[in-house]
Amino acid sequence: MWNKDEVQGKGDRIKGQAKQKIADLNHDEDLRSEGEAEEAGGKAQEAVGKARRKVGDAIKDIGRKVGH
Repeated sequence: MWNKDEVQGKGDRIKGQAKQKIADLNHDEDLRSEGEAEEAGGKAQEAVGKARRKVGDAIKDIGRKVGH
């Protein structure tokens, strides 16, 4: 199951991509840069969320093995 970092990161990544497409249509370099930064930040936050989830899953697996 996704955590809040993964969800928010994915949302930011998508918003950043949308801003870039709008910027391309309007030839707006400032908006393009903003979109690129938002997409990059979203990717990073999503990656942190995935890593956090994997660590949590590994801890649960260890707990199950120790408990049996």
